[in-house]
Amino acid sequence: MTGEYKNRKHRYLMVLIFLGVGALFFFVLNICIGSVRISLSELLGVETNGTIAKILWDIRLPRAAAVFILGGALSLAGYLLQTFFNNPIAGPFVLGISSGAKMVVALVMVFLMGRGVGVSSAAMIFAAFIGAMISMGFVLLVSRKINNMSMLVVSGVMIGYICSAITELVVTFAEDADIVNLHNWSRGSFSGMTWENVKVMTVVVSVTVLAVFLMSKPLAAYQLGEGYAKNMGVNVRLLRMCIVVFSSILSACIVAFAGPISFVGIAAPHLVKKLLNTVEPIWMIPACFLGGSVFCLFCDLLAKTMLAPTELSISTVTAIFGAPVVLWVMIKRRKESHV
Repeated sequence: MTGEYKNRKHRYLMVLIFLGVGALFFFVLNICIGSVRISLSELLGVETNGTIAKILWDIRLPRAAAVFILGGALSLAGYLLQTFFNNPIAGPFVLGISSGAKMVVALVMVFLMGRGVGVSSAAMIFAAFIGAMISMGFVLLVSRKINNMSMLVVSGVMIGYICSAITELVVTFAEDADIVNLHNWSRGSFSGMTWENVKVMTVVVSVTVLAVFLMSKPLAAYQLGEGYAKNMGVNVRLLRMCIVVFSSILSACIVAFAGPISFVGIAAPHLVKKLLNTVEPIWMIPACFLGGSVFCLFCDLLAKTMLAPTELSISTVTAIFGAPVVLWVMIKRRKESHV
């Protein structure tokens, strides 16, 4: 048994190393590849070239850092929601949580920008959090009435459509210059990131991820059933509240800076679970974060380069790679239910 545990632990560590190396690899590629190619020699000696330094420090590095942080946060939010609902296709985008966050952010942006008031990063995150909690509240109400997985997803999609419709209505009252910014943001994009944005998201995401990691043991007990968790001394009500709040904070941070991004919150946790061959939170939490970072760095690289100089919406690319994973999960779940 000890040997078997050592083998499993070795596998988990190797997966974490593999994902970490993958994240570093795509991080470097995102910095080097773009409308202006930067070689590794230029990257290492960047201080000698003013133009390259400006491109690197003002555009490429903050964007790549944001993709790494927000991609990991989105994947972890998906994992928390899947654990909370015991539903393999629960995620911020599918359940309409991202759409709720987008709606409130759009309201705040149009209301304040129309009056010439600037919107800080912290205010954007707070607005998105309020929207995420509103949508989450509706999803929780629906989940109490129905236990069917398909109906829960359909309800989430309907909530998402309602929020998106309200957002579109709000955008029609925005100024022409603001509409362009709102339109680009609402489609999902990591462009235009600044070091100020990165600083704020780093603090918010780091604190939240640490809090989630400290919940590893209660989460492991919760996965075995509420009754088991209660017998192990877990305050289930508090744990469920923490899952809702932390997943909403992570979702809000993503929407506030990059807009709604589809399928990453579902696809990345399942791919990571397949690699690890375990659902233990103490391993899944860091692996999910790294897996989401790799997934988003890869997709953002394609979004920038596939039709260059035109940049695709990040959600377009994540849907291409994430939707098949979701279909596979649904088919697999259906086959297992008939066995």
